[in-house]
Amino acid sequence: MATALSIPHARMSMWSQAGRLRLAVARGTRLAAQPSRPRLAHFAPRACAGSEHANDIGASDPFTVTTPLYYVNAAPHMGSAYPTIAADAIARYQRLRGRPVTFITGTDEHGEKIALAAASRGLEPQAHCDDIVSSYKALWRDLDIAYDSFIRTTDGRHEALVSAVLERVWQRGDIYKADYEGYYCVDCEEYKDEADMDAEKNCPVHRKPCVNRKEENYFFALSKYQAQLEELCSDPDFVQPESRRNEVLGWVKQGVRDFSISRAAVEWGIPVPRDPRQTVYVWFDALNGYLSGLLREGHAEASPEALASAGWPASLHVIGKDILRFHAVYWPAMLMSAGLPPPRRVFGHGFLTKDGLKMGKSLGNVLEPTALVGAYGADAVRYYFLREIVFGQDGDFSEERFRNIVNANLANDVGNLLNRTLNLLKKNCGGQLPLDSAALPADHPLRALAAEKVPAVAAAFDRLRFDQACEAALSISGRGNQYLEEVAPWTAFKKGSEEDKAAAAAALVAVLEAVRVVAVLLSPVTPSLSARIYRQLGLPEEAVAALRWSDTEWGALRAGHAMPQPQPVMQRLEGDYVTEPAPAAAAAPVGAKA
Repeated sequence: MATALSIPHARMSMWSQAGRLRLAVARGTRLAAQPSRPRLAHFAPRACAGSEHANDIGASDPFTVTTPLYYVNAAPHMGSAYPTIAADAIARYQRLRGRPVTFITGTDEHGEKIALAAASRGLEPQAHCDDIVSSYKALWRDLDIAYDSFIRTTDGRHEALVSAVLERVWQRGDIYKADYEGYYCVDCEEYKDEADMDAEKNCPVHRKPCVNRKEENYFFALSKYQAQLEELCSDPDFVQPESRRNEVLGWVKQGVRDFSISRAAVEWGIPVPRDPRQTVYVWFDALNGYLSGLLREGHAEASPEALASAGWPASLHVIGKDILRFHAVYWPAMLMSAGLPPPRRVFGHGFLTKDGLKMGKSLGNVLEPTALVGAYGADAVRYYFLREIVFGQDGDFSEERFRNIVNANLANDVGNLLNRTLNLLKKNCGGQLPLDSAALPADHPLRALAAEKVPAVAAAFDRLRFDQACEAALSISGRGNQYLEEVAPWTAFKKGSEEDKAAAAAALVAVLEAVRVVAVLLSPVTPSLSARIYRQLGLPEEAVAALRWSDTEWGALRAGHAMPQPQPVMQRLEGDYVTEPAPAAAAAPVGAKA
């Protein structure tokens, strides 16, 4: 559904007027009775964390977050890694808050484009998919992606669920047969309107000619849900950010049109149960992965009760802005037709750009995440893309800026602060804390700042403003560096009075406790770095595994606690550049299916 590109560009516009749906619909093919429209109130999305009403949701409420299902025409690139890193940070934050979390990611493996990609490699489609999926799973492991479910659209439980959902929609009278003709982009897996192509009938995204096709397909009666979709998309919590919501609402108000949900000429797909000569259109197929990803192997029941107990509706779909129509218009209507509630929120993030173009495998301008992670580590990559790019906006990548940001923020402000403080503690206090951090007064500058910034970080995570969350967390370590310079404990230890030395020792405890709080705050973004900080503070592995938001409270470090031998927790990023071009790198888009 999304391309392996971070933001699924995807097969975008069946919405287009490209195909001419002929009214010469075979008699009797549209199922007779049109049932009354379901009342949207039944499907209205509830506020979820990240909305202005996040506090209305109890900490015990389940939270389901999804990435796009990435298209396996080629190996993953930074476009696919970006939304996955973001979704992982969201899932980790919600786990810190004590909520039961289900984090779903996976791969979209059917369709003509996949069959062609496999053939070009001399492989059968399934073998091709297996190979590409392994590269996704390896990258997610290297990036510290802690997903709960990895769904493949070739999984048996998924194919069974698609068939079940399709039958529910069919029984509702929302599927009929008709001719469709228009210009088709194989890479997008969609028909294009005249306005969506250049004068030579080329796709503007993939810069390849679209092919004129005419088929008899099955259609979904999207137009039947016009009123419900207008109401749903008017809800400010449903599509975010606001600019995306306005775009979606504009599309809907222009009038939604029925779209094809089967293909007669594509063999690599799920057969339509009522007509095995056709296969299910890849978007109808892949979108249902958000449901099948909730179910255990061997369980494909699509009843509202079964899916609700498994975690539906999704609290948040993280997707690329170029596949908003599928997720904010087609998908909710499909769910309504099947008697299921729509997702609570759809967030359309921006593109990573390179040379002014959205990254895409088809365009050959991708940023290779494996090289970045191999050279710099997961924490550096995760931090840069979440700290430097406002989530929802487009963003550029430059390796030079990447190094500068990570070195300044993580290696210097956090890593060097911790290391030099631990060395001072070892040299002057035998590596043991001389007092409880909780004994420091509430108006101590570091304790007071932590008390101010902890709720600010939470509010930023709730709004999906990772950049602001990182900035607020790093303001504590930044103040810690200033504080050390102000009190200069090394001077007091050398020639101060006993009272001065006691104050200097207390200053070290304050800095170490502040860094511990920063480690908890950053753990959704830099989980491995946070774990290393905890280990450097002499805290047990089980403390890292059991981290909760309550651990941001000041006072965890106790008198007499012994610290291990100081070791750097974050090395500076140096050496040869691994992307091209080197120092003044070109722009890099943030995106989805290509």
